[in-house]
Amino acid sequence: MTSRQWNPGDLLEISGFYWKTAVLHAAVKLDLFSAIGDGQLAGTEISRQLNAPQRGVERLLDALAAMELLVKVDGIYANTPSGQNFLSKNSAQYIGHIIMHHHHLVESWSKLDQAVQSGMPVRSRSSFSKEEWRESFLLGMFNMAMGLAPKLVPQIDLSTRKHLLDLGGGPGTYAIHFCLNNPGLRAEVYDLPTTRPFAEKIIKQFNLADRINFIDGNYLTDPVEGRYDVAWLSHILHGEGPEECRMIIQKAVDALDPQGSIIIHEFILNNNMDGPLFPALFSLNMLLGTDSGQSYSEQQLTDMLLAAGVKNIRRIPLNSPNDSGLLVADK
Repeated sequence: MTSRQWNPGDLLEISGFYWKTAVLHAAVKLDLFSAIGDGQLAGTEISRQLNAPQRGVERLLDALAAMELLVKVDGIYANTPSGQNFLSKNSAQYIGHIIMHHHHLVESWSKLDQAVQSGMPVRSRSSFSKEEWRESFLLGMFNMAMGLAPKLVPQIDLSTRKHLLDLGGGPGTYAIHFCLNNPGLRAEVYDLPTTRPFAEKIIKQFNLADRINFIDGNYLTDPVEGRYDVAWLSHILHGEGPEECRMIIQKAVDALDPQGSIIIHEFILNNNMDGPLFPALFSLNMLLGTDSGQSYSEQQLTDMLLAAGVKNIRRIPLNSPNDSGLLVADK
């Protein structure tokens, strides 16, 4: 494979790209896009709404306009369609929660060299830490899953299945969409007790409280009780080391009825471990925040599944924005 030819301009662009990141994070944290809404406002009015000096606000507005997230005409600012759709809290497509989750990770990424030298994390796990971080994490995962689930779920035939285990399912987004797509299916969302209030709120919003139940549990330390004919493991393995992953997969397989299936949804690396880019970067993110988590290759995940005694392992093609993939196996 021919390697990319880098020049100083390319390298400096990457080196300074975090300036753009900081602009986006600040605007979302200040809820600037919601403040503008569908209006056309002068910098003085936006400063008043944000209760911040005009000097800083207008510089931020101009940077956002230069990034083409805002439009500026004759000193008046307005949202672009993208800003309005994805960055205003008034939009159902709002992704600000996951952006705030990324913001909370910035400090640890600035210490990547320390994590590499020590081989140890430099932050606590975001899903278990302070309330603001946990809220951004859970809502961010919900936003991302809500965007992907309607495209992913129809690719998996669960029409003959009756009982789904959503292991480590968080707010239950995938369980919800699997049940919406399969009227004969009921589901259990298995996750930590701190997740229950948010999950039950979301499940109720979709009028599925009679078909989706929440089970308190820690899949590392607690048994997985009940019998299921399909187990769904979405983005939980990357937080753990290989031994823990094998244990989690074994627990899920043991809870399956004969002829049941297990489905793994993960950021899957190639077998050379050097791509795609997002899973490779995400593996570093796990170095920064976990004792042993990482992205896994398709072969590594396949070996774990084989060790759990399943068969007929296959990859389902998936066009996702972050190179996530699906592996399916039968008991």
